[in-house]
Amino acid sequence: MEPEIYSWNLHEQSLMGQAKFPSQPKIKIFDHSELRADLEKQLELLSHKELAEWALVNAQPFLVYLSAPRISDPRIQQAIDAFQQKIAGEISAYEFWQAGFLANQIAKESKTPIEKYAARVFAQAIATAHMRGHALVSADYSVKVFNLLFPDNQTEVLKLRQKQIKTAQQKSEENR
Repeated sequence: MEPEIYSWNLHEQSLMGQAKFPSQPKIKIFDHSELRADLEKQLELLSHKELAEWALVNAQPFLVYLSAPRISDPRIQQAIDAFQQKIAGEISAYEFWQAGFLANQIAKESKTPIEKYAARVFAQAIATAHMRGHALVSADYSVKVFNLLFPDNQTEVLKLRQKQIKTAQQKSEENR
């Protein structure tokens, strides 16, 4: 894959092909480490655009865990619009960063742990339009949500990781 397709960020381009697998999650989660490693390898094969699209597709179902006023918060659509503009190359990193900040604000304003982590799933997915590394963090936050929704139920986490892997494989096949 060409470096410019791999990432829009020069630092990330320089790391292309140098990723060490598996990486360690940045948050404490109860996970299936082998499936997380499989997901990480699948995500590495996607172009930056494919990866960002994958992250948003995986994050959107978690918006249902936001409280009623936040589900209809206009900042969600503003963040999605900025995400799409960034992927299309229509806005600068700075303009995108300002819009991405809106998504992070939703997480900071959340009242319950499930709502907070669900908002972080979304915010990290939005941030993927700027930097690749946010995609896996978004996926890890989704596991955190499932850890809270289904305590001591690794079957649900297993299904979530399998779905994430399948979606990444489909995204890869779409554009080949």
